[in-house]
Amino acid sequence: MTYALSGFTAEDLRRRFARRGTGGQDAKEYGDHLLNPDFVQLMERSTAREAAVLVPVVDRPRGADVILTLRSSSLRKHSGQIAFPGGSIDPDDASPEAAALRESVEEIRLDPHFVEPIGRLPRYVTGTGFRITPVVAIVQPGFTLQPNPAEVQEAFEVPLGFLMNEANHRRESRRLDGLDRHFYSMTFGDRNIWGITAGIIRTLYERFYQ
Repeated sequence: MTYALSGFTAEDLRRRFARRGTGGQDAKEYGDHLLNPDFVQLMERSTAREAAVLVPVVDRPRGADVILTLRSSSLRKHSGQIAFPGGSIDPDDASPEAAALRESVEEIRLDPHFVEPIGRLPRYVTGTGFRITPVVAIVQPGFTLQPNPAEVQEAFEVPLGFLMNEANHRRESRRLDGLDRHFYSMTFGDRNIWGITAGIIRTLYERFYQ
């Protein structure tokens, strides 16, 4: 594995957001269409369902970590895949931030008192019909996670220094419905981070660390 912990701190990330600004929604949309321009589903982006995920960056003394989840194998969609906590934005949610925090409580019992949203990444449009707002947040240590087994099999942390090192980003492809789908992937130990989750991580890298 190739990564460095030094310098990849939560406070450094906060400074990067302050310098760049947090108005990610004004920037171009990222998503599956950038690597897969032939995906017909993405031509009708106005019909995409709004969703939000939390990108939880834990303020560890040795260097920041990012919380990820392993989705339950019993789920109908994206079962057994690595994901950020999140889901559809409900009518009662006041904002993408509110939706991301609510979903994080429901999925892994992450107490919002430990969580400080610092900004958004550009919306990420998926081939499955979602427009996802990634909400980046700094999480203070002291929390206890309790995965909801109906949705999450496990929650774990990956060093931010690993995820923000381009040497660990691979472009791969799989055959899907007769088309070659291209995507990013990152392998951390026995964890294979790919697809939408890797795409959002790549967005964070391109906007703040490239």
